[in-house]
Amino acid sequence: MSAQTQSTRTPTLAQVLECFEELWPASLAEGWDATGLVAGRPDQPVERIHFAVDPVQDVADEAVGAGAQLLVTHHPLLLRGVHSVAATGYKGRIVHTLIEGGCALLTAHTNADSAVGGVSDVLADILGLQDVVPLAPVRDGLPEEGLGRVGTLEQSMPLSEFAARVYGAVPAVAGGVRVAGDRDGIVHRVAVCGGAGDGLFDEVRAAAADVYVTADLRHHPASELREAARLTGGRPYLVEVSHFGSEWLWLPVAAQALDTLLAESGFDVEIAVSGQNTDPWDFVLTPGS
Repeated sequence: MSAQTQSTRTPTLAQVLECFEELWPASLAEGWDATGLVAGRPDQPVERIHFAVDPVQDVADEAVGAGAQLLVTHHPLLLRGVHSVAATGYKGRIVHTLIEGGCALLTAHTNADSAVGGVSDVLADILGLQDVVPLAPVRDGLPEEGLGRVGTLEQSMPLSEFAARVYGAVPAVAGGVRVAGDRDGIVHRVAVCGGAGDGLFDEVRAAAADVYVTADLRHHPASELREAARLTGGRPYLVEVSHFGSEWLWLPVAAQALDTLLAESGFDVEIAVSGQNTDPWDFVLTPGS
């Protein structure tokens, strides 16, 4: 194979970004979000890509150590404004680690949440939901796009059995899985939202879901939803998973989708998924522990 032919099989960062845009369009991101390219030269060749949930130091070290030229994270590093990326701060240190290691940083956050085949689609699929539609369809978008998903189980089951299914599906973290509701209550219609989802409670109720699977449930919204549920037979029940765990499930699927599209475009790129557990909690105390 000639050197010229070989070079055409390694995409530039700009060419990877074109494929990325096709899979997870930036237009699907929420207005408050910060997605897209954070660091990197568009003309830089990309031979290895690393996927992770969080752009933390351990992940940056892992990506650079693996020889990646691109780190793709779900969560943004610079979501809130900063005035310095000096290596005296942790965000600056991460930026320096990546740039000095020749590794670009790309974020797919709420655009990856809303896209077809995105975070909530993957969660719904893993839990065995059928006839899935968005909880909150995007404005002026396709019917399949939007935040959260709702669908039905092939067979109804008790809440305790469904919660066990969720527990077995998500990565193991210190916080485990928390459940609110009658353990013997039968569930059939299920709503899900990867990441923090208590902003979609109205949509969950409107969808007549028996149970809602999401993360980062704050006390007051969850308490108010449970109190209101007393008037509707106790539903929707709640199953709370870790923010990290609910979104990590998307990584292998996303990596495969990007790999497939790059290959169809004639490019040969090595793609890996981080094994780092970046859930912030290390242990939990419960009654009897």
